[in-house]
Amino acid sequence: MSHLTDPGFFDPAADPHLPSAPAYGFGRCPDCAAGRCRPEKGSRRLFTGLLGAAALSPALSGTAWAREGVEVGGPSKLTKLVPAEQVEQAGAQQYQQMMREAANQRALLPNNHPQLIRLREIAKRIIPQSEPWNARAKQWRWEVNAIVSPQLNAFCMPGGKIAFYYGILEKLKLSDDEVAAIMGHEVAHALREHARERMAKTAATRLGANVLSSLLGLGNVGDTLLNMGSQLLTLTFSREDESEADLVGLELAARAGYDPSAGISLWEKMGKVSKGAPPQWLSTHPAGPTRIRDIQANLPKVEGLYARADKPAQRFEVAPPLQMRPAS
Repeated sequence: MSHLTDPGFFDPAADPHLPSAPAYGFGRCPDCAAGRCRPEKGSRRLFTGLLGAAALSPALSGTAWAREGVEVGGPSKLTKLVPAEQVEQAGAQQYQQMMREAANQRALLPNNHPQLIRLREIAKRIIPQSEPWNARAKQWRWEVNAIVSPQLNAFCMPGGKIAFYYGILEKLKLSDDEVAAIMGHEVAHALREHARERMAKTAATRLGANVLSSLLGLGNVGDTLLNMGSQLLTLTFSREDESEADLVGLELAARAGYDPSAGISLWEKMGKVSKGAPPQWLSTHPAGPTRIRDIQANLPKVEGLYARADKPAQRFEVAPPLQMRPAS
């Protein structure tokens, strides 16, 4: 969809009214920036105890997969407690609303913009690597858009709805490999269904059994989707989720033919941008040095995948500054 009359121009008056990135994307909790948040390692046991040992498949226990690549736990038991279809439908509705709002502000890159073409080409290589991590990904109607804003943001909503904010491309001068690292990370959140898991926890621990029944299909579907859409904009991931997304994203990028070591340079750039005070989109992520060490430790697990992967035939230039439209 072409929403900018003049490609490459940005209306600064529109930016304050742009839709905010969901909190689970690159919008983050300030408590984590201050070191007050901790991974909720015991929360899964608390939740299953609260519901009373639901009859779930033993295949969904937290054992690691026997496969080549990174090692993460199996899918969470919690995801079975909230229908995937409803979470994905809510994600699609929320995404379309955000894109409409951005379009109304003339703040979506047009289809022919080189940076949107770049994002979609990178996505074309990453998306085929998704199915082993989530069989439903084959059914998803993937979308990739770019919002014209100086914000440092990117996200992937449930169901494969991806958006990058132009600021993260331009200000960090991202290479294709670094874009793939970010995209892989955000796609990993969707594949691992972290939002679905967090919504189930919220339903049980904060909203009670009535809301949980609604999420399980016993209430009004329209109200349920509206409630889910609101949650998608406010829920946040734990650092445990973020670390898992880092590893899965590392493998997705490597299998797609992008240098997984770019994650190191990416986090070095992010550290420089933060200048000692993590920006909003970093606050629930593990600290930069910790992430770099984790990436370095896991590189040997994906270097063989990268070596065997088909490499991109085309490389794109870094995002240039957008020309600012003179205020009228």
